[in-house]
Amino acid sequence: MRLVLASGSPRRRAALARLGVAFTVVPAPDDGPSAARDPGTRVLEHARHKARAVRAARAEPGWILAADTLVVVDGEFLPKPCDRRDAERMLRALSGRTHEVWTGVVLLDPRDREHARADAARVRFAALPEPALAVYLAGNEWCDKAGAYGLQGWAGTYATVEAGDPGTVIGLCEPAVAELLAVAGYRR
Repeated sequence: MRLVLASGSPRRRAALARLGVAFTVVPAPDDGPSAARDPGTRVLEHARHKARAVRAARAEPGWILAADTLVVVDGEFLPKPCDRRDAERMLRALSGRTHEVWTGVVLLDPRDREHARADAARVRFAALPEPALAVYLAGNEWCDKAGAYGLQGWAGTYATVEAGDPGTVIGLCEPAVAELLAVAGYRR
């Protein structure tokens, strides 16, 4: 039975493809609500909402995988920025500092049993030079990325993963997903 990835993220699609999993993409409509102050709980609630929304929209049972990523600095959650000004605010808060990135993954099996995990990574940002920041913000790479950056892009020049898996920062930790699929009994 083919897996459904409840995400339109090209980074998540690439990570899942590297695992050799056959899948189709059905993006979830939104992250859903969460009032959780614990970042691990929050990303799991968002991933659960996405998986359940896609499950409700599909007529047949199957495997559904959803994920959510969140940047946290000084207890403040930095989700996807809503506009350029918000992206600039986030990047200035991260500049020259260390922060956490959390990714939660929820896997629903065909019997609607849930398998989930949340992983964290610690990332250190160098001080961002004003000219480089201005050029970055003038583009659109910051769009659709928690904390307004992607480790695999421009920010990779300034960001270093100090602890945890880089996949957690990118949005889908491949070893974590492989383990989750194996524990759940998914056969590729």
